[in-house]
Order: sequence, then structure tokens, then C-alpha cells
Amino acid sequence: MYFPATRVLTILEMLQTRQRLSGPELAARLEVNTRTVRRYITMLQDLGFPVEAERGRHGFYRLRAGFKLPPLMFTEEEALALTLGLLAVRRLGLTVAPPAVEGALAKIERVLPQSLQERVRAVQETLSLTFPPTSTTPKSETLLTLCLAAQQERRVYLRYQNWQGEESEREVDVYGLVYRAGYWYSAGYCHLRRDLRVFRLDRISVVEMRDETFTRPDDFDCVDYVMRSLATTPITWPVEILLETTLAEAREVILPAVAILEETERGVMMRCSVGNLTWLAEGLLTRLEWPFIVLQPPELRAELHKLAARLERMAARTL
Repeated sequence: MYFPATRVLTILEMLQTRQRLSGPELAARLEVNTRTVRRYITMLQDLGFPVEAERGRHGFYRLRAGFKLPPLMFTEEEALALTLGLLAVRRLGLTVAPPAVEGALAKIERVLPQSLQERVRAVQETLSLTFPPTSTTPKSETLLTLCLAAQQERRVYLRYQNWQGEESEREVDVYGLVYRAGYWYSAGYCHLRRDLRVFRLDRISVVEMRDETFTRPDDFDCVDYVMRSLATTPITWPVEILLETTLAEAREVILPAVAILEETERGVMMRCSVGNLTWLAEGLLTRLEWPFIVLQPPELRAELHKLAARLERMAARTL
């Protein structure tokens, strides 16, 4: 059966989801012609919804910028997906303004029918997530400015403090942002160092957008670069270990953020930097199922000998 009102509301929902949609796109989704789409748009405009039309070969429809409309309806699956997503965001600390999660949850609950409210509230009150919480939270302005700069490919000015506490002023072309293990990072080209660099957002005290623009390299993988940089950042102990296994097997156990893995004729070379050799020996090397050779540092060999002696003493104990 034909229900024009349903299709009109569907157009409104789609315009809320997408910034702009062309007449042919709407017609294809609704399985009608473009003339019918124009009639539906007119109906929305007559009802007071600020739908703007850009005419021409590449014309489109959109809701006027800044117009806010509460969700028309949520299915049970959509409400559950939104609730789970917000709970995960709250637990991981992915939001830079914690009250935003509570406000969003309250708004979702307010527009739901009573029966669905009870189901969503049951999820909020009974579900526990065990993700590790965030370690630090950057300023909202820092995060939003860097995201905008990366999207618009505009240079930024940073006042930045490194891990040693030294402060510097930088101009950076931001290629992207990455969240990992409780920290936010940005990666891009640093004009001070004339090379690619990674910046932790909680160490940025000042960020300002510049007028200069740049072009991001098409083949740049932001996540891969951040992971590799974190694995090789000089801390205390540079480590090289030859693993007698295949690259595929090594990658199943050793994450890119922990170490760089390179295939060689004798096995897989593992390179990383750590601040604690005890952690490396006990937390990683003892879990490996294949033989390995410690090339450096010699102190790691001593740490493994000490660990082996302790385990042997524990194994020899009896009542």
C-alpha cells in the first residue's frame, strides 16, 4: 500500500543523517521519480522544516545548517546500539567532556516509548564493561581543533611538552588522530624537526589553526605510523631479539604497538624500546612458544637468568 507520509518522514530522517542528498539519490532510495521527491520536499517545507535546495547539474537538498531536530523514532535495535556505544564511550573515556555521555543517554531515553525506555534502562543498570579506562583526557578544544585541521588540511601551531618535560613551539601538518590504550595521539609533519612526528594530545598546552594549507600523502597510514613510533620511542632499553618463527605467527602474539617485526633469513627480528626489562621478560618473552636469541641489551639476558632461577626455586618447593 502507498503511504506518502511515511516517505516524507523517511526523507526527513535521511536529511538528518546526511549533510546533503541529491534528488536522484533520494528517488532511488524511495523507489520513486525525482518529480515525486520534489513534491515531498515541498510538503516538508510547507510543514515548516527548513529544507534548502541547491539547483543545477550537481544540485542537492539539505537541512539548514544549525537546525536541530530530535530523533523521530528508534527501533529497539537502534536504541540498544546507541546505548551500548555510549556506555563503551563512557567506560573508555573517549569523550573529552564526560557529561556529554550522560546528556546523550538522557535525551535518547526521553524520546523512547515507555516499553523501550525500560529495556534501555535495564541495559544501563546491569551491563558492566571491562575495557581499560582512559589514562588521560585532552582538552576538548585541542581535540576538536586538531580534527578540524586534519579534515581541512590546515597547518596548526602547537606548544608541546615532550616526555622529558621539555617545552617547544611547533608548526604541524596534522594527518590524523589515533586513540590507543588510554591516550590520544596525532601524527603529521613537524616543520620544526622537518620530519614526521607523533604528539600526545594531553601534552599540548596551546593549539591554534593557521591559514597555511597542506596536502596529506595518499598512502599515509596514521594508525600504523603511530603504532610503530610508540614501539620504537627511546625510553631506556633498546631491544633486539631474533625470534625463530614465521612473521605470521609472531604477529599473532606481538602487537604493532609493542615492537616492530621484520622477517629475516634466520627468523623474525623484533625491535622495541622498553623502560622495564622485568616486564619484557615476564610479561612477554615467557609467553612465547618459539626459541629466541637476545641480541641486545645484555642486561635482558641477566633478567631472564634471574627469572629462570626464581621459577626453578618455586618449582622445587614442596610441603
